[in-house]
Amino acid sequence: MSDIPLISPTHKAGVLAEALPYIKRFFDKTIVIKYGGNAMTDEHLKDCFARDVVLLKLVGMNPVVVHGGGPQIDDLLKRVGKQGQFIQGMRVTDEETMDIVEMVLGGQVNKEIVNLVNRHGGKAVGLTGADGGFIRAKKLMMPNKDNPEELIDIGQVGEITAIDPSIISFLDSGDFIPVIAPIGVGPDGETYNINADVVAGKLAEVLKAEKLVLLTNTPGVLDKDGKLLTGLTPKQIDDLVEDGTLSGGMLPKISSALDAARNGVRSVHIIDGRVEHCLLLEILTHHGVGTMIKSH
Repeated sequence: MSDIPLISPTHKAGVLAEALPYIKRFFDKTIVIKYGGNAMTDEHLKDCFARDVVLLKLVGMNPVVVHGGGPQIDDLLKRVGKQGQFIQGMRVTDEETMDIVEMVLGGQVNKEIVNLVNRHGGKAVGLTGADGGFIRAKKLMMPNKDNPEELIDIGQVGEITAIDPSIISFLDSGDFIPVIAPIGVGPDGETYNINADVVAGKLAEVLKAEKLVLLTNTPGVLDKDGKLLTGLTPKQIDDLVEDGTLSGGMLPKISSALDAARNGVRSVHIIDGRVEHCLLLEILTHHGVGTMIKSH
């Protein structure tokens, strides 16, 4: 690969040998990847991500990509004179914002990722939750964190009621790589914006995934002194939320990661998407690049 510095043949062989047990262990296993942050906007990191996903598929794993698109949505909102608003890490989505979300996530961003993966030798297919009624949703009413009795209406934001895994199984069996935009569909065909971390977590549960990997713009879960925490239990995470160490955009991530870990996903990783080839480092070597969450 052109972006890897020259290393000795012996070192190359060592790297490949180290990957072998991981390739065997995860052969034919599903790995759900939430793609977001810098890895989605930096050209070099985009190429690294696409290559990683294609390689995982070629060595026999079943990667499933769920993507966000926050910065791209904010850019388009600014262009039409709107300001993005968030409550407890969730985007407030009125009707006009929903149109933009669908345009950006289901159109621009989804197609760009599909094209990128295909250019690097994969066979990616783009989907939104509306395709084949794949992600069913209803309106989310969010409890106020200061007063849980009070529910906040944040517009066309959905919570997942059901995911039909058959379309993913069908694509996997044809060696396709599903690339999913986090848009759900309601009983009357109305569309909902759903947090991409939430979709990735729920999808990992439904697909009985071996791993859920969430790419972020941080080294992982950090303590108050900025030190990386790994091997966390749900109890430790509850304490970090309680004392305010974890807040904002990290809350939906952590909550999805915990739900997935408690509901059968064997391991959940919150990793640094700013590191080149972070997926390969996390999945095929013993050099982790983030926080691993244990199920208990």
